[in-house]
Amino acid sequence: MDGNMIGPGPYRATKLWNETVKLFRGGMPLRRHWAHFRCYDNSFTGSEGIDYLHELLKRNQNFGPEVTRYQSLQLLRKFLKNHVIEDVKGRFGNEDFDDNGRLYRFPPQSPLKPLPQRVPISQRNFIPPIPRWDDCEVTQGPEKIPMKALVLNSESWNKRHSIAIGEVPECKLIRRKEITPKHVDQIWKSMTLTHLQSVLGLQSLDGVLNAKLLSPKHIVHNVFSVNKQGIVILKNKSEDLPHWVLSAMKCLANWPNGNDSKQPMYPGFERDVFRTVAEHFQRLKEPLLTYHLYEIFVSILGLLPREQIAVEALQVCCLLLPPANRRKLQLLMRLMAKACHNHALPPLNDAIGIRTLMVQTFSRCILCSADEVDLDELLATKLVNVMLDNHENVVKVPAELHRSVEEHLSHLRRAQIKYAGADTDSAMDSPPHAYCRQISREEFEEQRVTASQRAVVELLEGIIQDKLMSVKDKKKKLKQFQRSYPDIYRKRFPTPESEAAVLPERPQRLKPQLMFLTLKKPLQPFQRSWSFRA
Repeated sequence: MDGNMIGPGPYRATKLWNETVKLFRGGMPLRRHWAHFRCYDNSFTGSEGIDYLHELLKRNQNFGPEVTRYQSLQLLRKFLKNHVIEDVKGRFGNEDFDDNGRLYRFPPQSPLKPLPQRVPISQRNFIPPIPRWDDCEVTQGPEKIPMKALVLNSESWNKRHSIAIGEVPECKLIRRKEITPKHVDQIWKSMTLTHLQSVLGLQSLDGVLNAKLLSPKHIVHNVFSVNKQGIVILKNKSEDLPHWVLSAMKCLANWPNGNDSKQPMYPGFERDVFRTVAEHFQRLKEPLLTYHLYEIFVSILGLLPREQIAVEALQVCCLLLPPANRRKLQLLMRLMAKACHNHALPPLNDAIGIRTLMVQTFSRCILCSADEVDLDELLATKLVNVMLDNHENVVKVPAELHRSVEEHLSHLRRAQIKYAGADTDSAMDSPPHAYCRQISREEFEEQRVTASQRAVVELLEGIIQDKLMSVKDKKKKLKQFQRSYPDIYRKRFPTPESEAAVLPERPQRLKPQLMFLTLKKPLQPFQRSWSFRA
């Protein structure tokens, strides 16, 4: 694939436009052409431009092989309107570009679009804070709970942990005030946006999403008000699709067994049913993904080389939709997927296949910008193809996000003990939710060795600092440690003096002094004494 991959971030559509213009201007073959008895150097015909741009877009990883020749023609019309190209007489500003032999050329000035200026820090939309333990109340029990000294008789426990057991400080029981539905909504919104920012790998959501336009009630409704299939259930039935549209979608999705009304079947009946559904969605005032979420969905297209992460980002973003839009999107994606895999469904168009027809018909109904961005059709086609390939997953609630929010809510509802001089928020607040990051094998080996050595060093220090262990046992364990980990032991005791400083000297045992009799006379030879024999 050619071209640089434009990752997620602000103004991705503008960056894609500039990238495409650079590639087209830098690679389009130009030559001399004759028209009306005149020659024009450095020019190309309309058909030549479509051929080259079509191949360029199909090879570009930002667009992919799904790009059609007609979409390339539409983009060249945008090029002519924005003065990226002009005809050989210098005319531009309209979309009068066709697949024919008319001659065009590049203007001398730069046609690139400037990137909008970043929003000042004072006007940026920050993610609302997650409620913490600031709002708490003391229970009606005793104000302080004195704790007596804890005495442990387990010698093995002391040897293993080697800590000094002392007085436990005074403490009091605190309980957070009741969590209201408003708090729950705020927590869902804050943690959803934080999770989305983490998945996209962005330092901020500025330029891609306006958090002030998001309703936390929409997120909670999309998570919990669903049926067994995960389809959103609407409280206000007037926001749902009309009954006749639902019947037409069901008829087409379950063809030929979906005609509940038992209407007469005639040749071309399925095409009329499809036209009915298409006309309803094309008349919507706003695309299903809404105008204000356009930038965030376009940013997700920069994650397509990592498809699993892109699908997770789509899951989170679809939670931000109004419930009525999410329900319509779920039903439409199910219809498109079933129609594409239904071999019994007759062709709905004589020129193109069912999948291509579905994508071309509904892509602008799903994603579109309010300002008519020049790459709208290409970007919408790319996104709808990805959603169609993963239609069963993109409309699901992210399991990791759901678990994290429930754990945080459970933490806030728990009563906690606050010790004198300790800050409950810093000591007892739930840990921040971290997400896995893939590392290389070299980093893994380095972390594994470092963590293992740290544990072994702590073991050695535990043996040294254990004051309840006898000198004999301590020497024995140190010898075993030296045989098992000679390098670590050598670092801790580089000299015999350092080793002797740790082990106390054994007290000297006094040896009994031998007392010898002082012989004043030399030994005399043995002499026979008196005999008692008769």
